[in-house]
Amino acid sequence: MTKALEGAAEGVAVPRGPIGKTKLFFATHWVRGVPGQPTPEWVLRFAYGMWLVAFTFKVLGSSWDMSWHFKFIRDDFAPPHLINTVGTGIVIVLVAIHSYTGLGCDRRSLRLMQAGLVMFLIAAPLDVINHRVSGVDLTAWSPTHMLLYIGTGVMLAGVIDGWLKSAPPGRFRTLVLTGLWVFFLENTFFPNGQQEYGIISLRAWERGAPEAEPSLLSFAAEQIGHPVDRVAVLHFAMPIADWVYPLWGIGVSALVLALARHTIGRAWAATAVAAAYVAYRAIIWPLLVVGMFPASAIPFYLLAVGLAVDVAFRIGRAHRVLTPLVGGLLVTAFGYGALWLQAQLRPWLLGDAHTESAPPFAYWPALVVLVGLPVLWWALTRVRTHREVAVS
Repeated sequence: MTKALEGAAEGVAVPRGPIGKTKLFFATHWVRGVPGQPTPEWVLRFAYGMWLVAFTFKVLGSSWDMSWHFKFIRDDFAPPHLINTVGTGIVIVLVAIHSYTGLGCDRRSLRLMQAGLVMFLIAAPLDVINHRVSGVDLTAWSPTHMLLYIGTGVMLAGVIDGWLKSAPPGRFRTLVLTGLWVFFLENTFFPNGQQEYGIISLRAWERGAPEAEPSLLSFAAEQIGHPVDRVAVLHFAMPIADWVYPLWGIGVSALVLALARHTIGRAWAATAVAAAYVAYRAIIWPLLVVGMFPASAIPFYLLAVGLAVDVAFRIGRAHRVLTPLVGGLLVTAFGYGALWLQAQLRPWLLGDAHTESAPPFAYWPALVVLVGLPVLWWALTRVRTHREVAVS
């Protein structure tokens, strides 16, 4: 069954299903072209819909992968890796199509897609080699892991840039753009999962019910020449300094949400992006528990960070200096206040139970957020404004 979509203007009935659309695309549009040429709307929607599918596979795989590595010793062909690989395969095909046809992108967005993919494909085998040489990588913050995140972030920046320039204004454009920013926030925030899973794993060991397999605990202890005790488990689960978590979770996340609010251009867009990400984390939490995999603390405080960004835009009324200044103040107050409140939920509700509602965190980075966030926010807004003026 088919329906008349935008392609009907070309005398072509566009199939409903992805297989039919794929066949039609290769039959009618698989022609070499340069970036920036007009793209039929059905092709644009189909291509960027597949981008959303690709990143969905990658997020599902990476979420399970984080939990997996707090239970088992690494396995290159573990199910989470295979799910992530499906997403990567779709990404490779999409970048190849954009590169060959030039549809759905301009030169800059295409270069970002290509550069991000290349970085990711370089980082993946380097990470495998690192594990072959060094064994289990005990932190999400390792150089090879960071290169994977950076590559994915650059790729997502290209997709967001391409969609902004290619999609016609309207509700569908806003929804897809919001979804892409949710994926960007997830990719940026992902390393903080080390502390969110780590603190729960440490408390599980302390209460005599370790979630990690004995082989993983023994391997982690051997890496530091130590017996399997609290010191070894702490090194395995919580190797990152306490100042990193709030600086990244509040300060860097606020920058992402500020850019999302600026590009989406709708009231409460930052809150919507943060809420969608937190909702996803809340949904996979019981799924992991039911599947007997380690769970994590959920960053509910991100809702307050998103709200602070939106309120700053409302008070600042898009002023290039006032908005970042107000944003720095509100993000610091709302973000740290909400994180502190979340950390109190365990003692208030569960008493001395060996679990936590938030990872441990340092308070002094609040000064860095208060001072540094407005400067970076202003700089990013200024750069983006100049680019928009240049394009127009």
